[in-house]
Amino acid sequence: MGHMRLVIVGAGGRMGRALTQAVTEQDGTEVVAAIEREGSEFLGKDAGELAGVGPLGVAVSDDPLTAFANSDGVLDFTAPAATLWFAELAAQARIVHVIGTTGWADGEDEPLKAAARHARIIKSGNMSLGVNLLASLVRKAAAALDSDFDIEVIEMHHKHKVDAPSGTALLLGQAAAEGRGIDLPTHSVRSRDGIMDPRKTGDIGFATLRGGSVIGEHSVVFAGQGERIELTHRAEDRQLFARGAVKAALWGFDQKPGFYSMADVLGLNA
Repeated sequence: MGHMRLVIVGAGGRMGRALTQAVTEQDGTEVVAAIEREGSEFLGKDAGELAGVGPLGVAVSDDPLTAFANSDGVLDFTAPAATLWFAELAAQARIVHVIGTTGWADGEDEPLKAAARHARIIKSGNMSLGVNLLASLVRKAAAALDSDFDIEVIEMHHKHKVDAPSGTALLLGQAAAEGRGIDLPTHSVRSRDGIMDPRKTGDIGFATLRGGSVIGEHSVVFAGQGERIELTHRAEDRQLFARGAVKAALWGFDQKPGFYSMADVLGLNA
């Protein structure tokens, strides 16, 4: 394989810039297009200059159709509605679509599976190696510990993050539910306020903290009688998510069309 030609969507945002930098630092990949929404202040600007890596000769545009048709893959950390549209275009172009978008409503991402009949879609609530290993450990711990151990997922992010719980927290909650053999939506507790009934056995609780510039901290607590187990991941550099997304794209280049996760990329489902 020669250089993998990648499109960055949401190129002017924090993650878009991080993705541009990660692609330029990874051997075997290049940024061939950068996309922003119609009317964006970033249209026409050089994607490399926006990312702080120097000019790339790639002007930000609002024409994803042409960009996708002339690429091998797209890196997408945007918003659910935009991602669904990009997935349709990726399916038409039969390319790799790496999705780090979070904030999905229940069932909102189902159309992605239809797009995966033609595209190679890799979707994860978190693209880091550490978080996906953490999810594997959470799944095993939940299976090993009985329901006498209550499960709580705690997450903290910067004050600008708008979705809660985070995609990573939900990924970890889903791993815990799979370990227990239960359905997460019917056992998920997202908020507690005022006088409440005692905690129900089998529930998985979520606590959300927002403030400052925290990139991402996640803990899963298994609280038993007289003992507590805590599994924690702290992200210190946004680039780790971007680097993971680029590695996912390279992995997906040689795969058949389908719907994949970072666990597949890392061989954790083998």
